[in-house]
Amino acid sequence: MSQQPRNVSGLALEFPQSLAVYDDYAAAQKAVDHLSDHHFPVQNCMIVGTELKQVERITGRLTGGRVALAGGLSGLWLGLFVGLIFALFGDGNIVAIVLSAVAGGAVFGVIWALAGYAGTRGRRDFSSVSAVVATKYEVLVEHKHREAARDLLAQLPGGLPDPFG
Repeated sequence: MSQQPRNVSGLALEFPQSLAVYDDYAAAQKAVDHLSDHHFPVQNCMIVGTELKQVERITGRLTGGRVALAGGLSGLWLGLFVGLIFALFGDGNIVAIVLSAVAGGAVFGVIWALAGYAGTRGRRDFSSVSAVVATKYEVLVEHKHREAARDLLAQLPGGLPDPFG
């Protein structure tokens, strides 16, 4: 793969070359740790997650009640924050200011959440969490250190995975 990454501050190597590709991050980390243990200048290495995929874990079914509850709780916290700000800078009964802002925030949160839920028209009646994950991890090294790194990884069992399979 050995494409040069964009020049992101602190994340670019001068002329990176592929050292090895691993199926999981722990194996790539173990390889770099082995290099470090043998006094290799690991600041010339980089672990890059490649072959990205999005994984979405369904956490439950969405119902109007669940949406209203989540919206109400979210609005409650926002109302509490706004109420405390008003109480700090306003005159009057602090408790009344905070409680009215909390109640208003909760009502606003319920209405806003239910409006958003109604807008989906049943196309997404579930809740989920998602993440982008790598399926391969490539260790890159600056070209001038590649041979020394390969020699050190050759001493580690499984350090240089078979590129063909």
